Amino acid sequence: MSLVERILHNGTIITQDARQPVVSALAIAGGRVVAYGSDADMLLLADAGTIRHNLGGKTVIPGLTDAHVHWQLTAESLRQVDLFEAPDKQTALDRITARVAQTPPGEWIRGWGWTQDVWPDRAFPTAADLDAVAPHNPVYLQAKSVHAGWANSAALRAAGITADTANPFGGEIARDSSDQPTGILLEAPAMRLVRDCIPTPSPETLAGWMAQAQERALARGLTGIHDFDNPSCLQALQVLREQGGLALRVLKNVNKDFLAAALETGLRWGFGDDWIRIGGLKLFADGALGPRTAYMVDAYEGEPENFGIVVTEKEEMADFVSRASAAGLPATIHAIGDRAVHDVLDIYEAVRREEAARGEPAHTRRHRIEHVQIIHPDDAHRLAQLDIIASMQPIHATSDMDMSNTYWGERSRWAYNPRLQLDQGVIVAFGSDSPVDSFDPFVGLHAAVTRRRADGSPGVDGWYPEARVTVEEALHAYTIGPAYAAGLEDRLGKLAPGFLADLVVVDRNPLAMKGDNLADIQVQATMVGGLWRYGEV
Repeated sequence: MSLVERILHNGTIITQDARQPVVSALAIAGGRVVAYGSDADMLLLADAGTIRHNLGGKTVIPGLTDAHVHWQLTAESLRQVDLFEAPDKQTALDRITARVAQTPPGEWIRGWGWTQDVWPDRAFPTAADLDAVAPHNPVYLQAKSVHAGWANSAALRAAGITADTANPFGGEIARDSSDQPTGILLEAPAMRLVRDCIPTPSPETLAGWMAQAQERALARGLTGIHDFDNPSCLQALQVLREQGGLALRVLKNVNKDFLAAALETGLRWGFGDDWIRIGGLKLFADGALGPRTAYMVDAYEGEPENFGIVVTEKEEMADFVSRASAAGLPATIHAIGDRAVHDVLDIYEAVRREEAARGEPAHTRRHRIEHVQIIHPDDAHRLAQLDIIASMQPIHATSDMDMSNTYWGERSRWAYNPRLQLDQGVIVAFGSDSPVDSFDPFVGLHAAVTRRRADGSPGVDGWYPEARVTVEEALHAYTIGPAYAAGLEDRLGKLAPGFLADLVVVDRNPLAMKGDNLADIQVQATMVGGLWRYGEV
């Protein structure tokens, strides 16, 4: 067997290694980069069994990782009614009508991606709207934000939701003037009432769906994901791996409801291997901007009584984070509103003191805040002060900017702002929150660098242009940032000797671009672990 299995040469290879940031050739063996340098030097390492790949001048970048994805939901969404970017309620209902015609009576119909805030009247839809087009099927449709559900009367009956059903803590059953449920469920505790009634696909079925989603991810240069779904996702991922089909590296976080089981079995951060490993404890502090449930210091514009929803009480979060940290698990907390971010920072400050008292350096507990969507200026310095990772989704800025302007007004200058954290030395990891937004990392790169949508809006400088980042910084946030967050910085995020051979061949050099066309970059091939998983050169 050849000592060097593959050599990629005649390319522009961005290594992200300070010793040699750009080389023309890589040597690969055993799933890792074993050497890099000039074409002449690397080709000298070849023997009769070495496969030579002539890049033809193409650019290679390290494999990209989505640091915040709901992988089961993403896989499921590909099979559901697509309501993404439906411009009005009637369009959404027309798509449901088409699915009803293909679905036997009594069978559940699921859909994904509606956003009432882009509809002309911005009003939440109702169960009655769905009853008119789907009288014989229970229907449940999840909002793009993942923080609201839309159910018809059959689905509400299946869940036993009536006028007498109390709101679960941290959630709300929307009601009309007669206290009857409208069909809208806000936040996970309320949404779960219906969602738990829907038949669950088998792990084998889910694994098949994930394989299809994985094909799309690899085709856009993703080689890793940080997942935030339930243990059913982990089970399906393991089935996919047993079948020999897993081609993405997965950091699997632990949801609150399953912390007790994780602690009882002694799971710690980093347990696993380079394909599937345990991340941190996932908690929800608040809701989201779309349904105006993100927890705010000051009320929403035009809604003086609305400060959002607390999904997990501060004291409960503090207890969970403290217990998890003591057991070797960092925390990763969803916090979108500025009050939620403030409370989470208070919790981390207290837990950092506990860790210091135990003699545990901050790098042994890599706590994260997921989204950091808007931060109060008084708290802007605290992630750096407490050594907290900012897990952010640049595509949310361009998706949400109109809502942010409407509901947060001038406060939006403190929203969706990775620049603020990078300037203070905070580790930033970029993701998409898929299926909330596209997991295409090049769309994310474009949003981070330009702060503009694909159509060029809101103008040449972008939305709050002071929050823009450079191409280099954005690329780091899709590679080195997630690698550090996963505890894999010694083998992921760079193309250097000893690092895993996870890489992407693209048709142009992103570092030579100003940002305008980043979303148009085409992936020619994706390699994970030294094997071509999409395309080949």
